[in-house]
Amino acid sequence: MNEDFLHKKLDERKAAQAFRTLRLHKDKTDFCSNDYLGIIHDGLIEKHLAGTPPLKHGSGGSRLLAGNYERIDQAERSLATFHEAPAGVLFNSGYDANLGLLSSVPQRGDTIVYDSLSHASLRDGIRLSFARSFSFEHNDLAALEKRLQAATGNIFVVTESVFSMDGDEAPLEKMVRLCQQYQAHLVVDEAHATGVAGEQGEGLVQQLGLQRSCFARIHTFGKAVGCHGAVVLGSDTLRDYLINFSRAFIYTTALPESSVAAIQAAYSIFPSMQAERAHLQQLVQYFQRAPLAYRKLPSQTPIQVVIIPGNDKVKAIAGRLQSASLDVRPILYPTVPKGSERLRIVFHAFNTMEEVKNLLELLM
Repeated sequence: MNEDFLHKKLDERKAAQAFRTLRLHKDKTDFCSNDYLGIIHDGLIEKHLAGTPPLKHGSGGSRLLAGNYERIDQAERSLATFHEAPAGVLFNSGYDANLGLLSSVPQRGDTIVYDSLSHASLRDGIRLSFARSFSFEHNDLAALEKRLQAATGNIFVVTESVFSMDGDEAPLEKMVRLCQQYQAHLVVDEAHATGVAGEQGEGLVQQLGLQRSCFARIHTFGKAVGCHGAVVLGSDTLRDYLINFSRAFIYTTALPESSVAAIQAAYSIFPSMQAERAHLQQLVQYFQRAPLAYRKLPSQTPIQVVIIPGNDKVKAIAGRLQSASLDVRPILYPTVPKGSERLRIVFHAFNTMEEVKNLLELLM
């Protein structure tokens, strides 16, 4: 079988120093995973579920056929209550949730305006929509307003609350005011704020009291929540719409009981982890104040970014950290724009101050 067309693309990526491989990293200090609160690291969900009756690992079908059951219905209601939303719909992952929402809701003649640094799952959902779409410069309110002035039909503004590759926050309060002025529907992906932002880890939207100003919020569970899946929160009408028109919901096997039980367990754990969130902030503030040999992006979240332009150079620095048993990964072009290649350093509640000091010494 001729696979030259595959080799050609792979060779191009190797030549650009952007070739990816899967690696196992054992016995290294974790500065890489999205397990911000240590729920996975400390096995908290497993401890919580110990002694419970056996849970099914399959659902038997899609939600509209055999895959709907009492626990999944209960979970949607409790998630909506915790996040102060009228209703919610569970999806199998954050990717599925963003794809399912944005590919089905905006219609031909509508306009989607999205932050230029929006996650790939948001952009893929937008690309599958029949609506027109335009990006605006990252967190640039003037650029956003200019796009809103030219928008037609139903208007959707899409952003993340905490950006996955920069660690900064969207100016949500000002965005809400613009959306109200132009009658736009605000969609906020809370993936990297869930569990971390707010007194109970409820997310940045609720921390700011903006939950009633959003058309839709997406909370994903694969980061600080420590399990899998996602929920789209919104009105009862939005829930009915997604059940009827979202292909990512309709045409997939539902989450099994074991996954839903893990989500419920995590939501009984992380709201009370104030000490862990406080420790995270101590690590963040210490790192932000420290001088480095490289440019550091401002961030008040567990995601800390050190810019080291060039795929080859950032890979070399990451390799040096790996050799010192620190699991820090390089983020390469084309995942980020050329010239903004970086180390994406992630802090966790289980990281110690000594580990952070060791990391800083290697970056000075």
